[in-house]
Amino acid sequence: MAGQDTVVVSDADFKTAVLDSAEPVLVDFWAEWCQPCRMLTPTIEDLAKQYQGKIKIGKLDTDANQDVAIRYGITAIPTILLFQNGEVVKKFVGLTPKRQFEAVLNEVS
Repeated sequence: MAGQDTVVVSDADFKTAVLDSAEPVLVDFWAEWCQPCRMLTPTIEDLAKQYQGKIKIGKLDTDANQDVAIRYGITAIPTILLFQNGEVVKKFVGLTPKRQFEAVLNEVS
């Protein structure tokens, strides 16, 4: 369920794609069966277009990539983590309005 401007992130490439990224990375932890996750997808895709070249936007399927989800204590989805310099700098849980994401992304971009 990743759009053309979002990056699919997995357990295998999480370190390279997220932790070692020179730019901030917003990671959407989601699952196919999760209705709120599906409802948030258009917002995530809009953010990916809006911040292209400034902030990487990724999606990680928690069913297929449980190691990373467990490592970051993801107990509810959707959970969205913003990473900068390999560290979590902001956490959003549940359906979050686009303006709340924008307020934080504008600070780090």
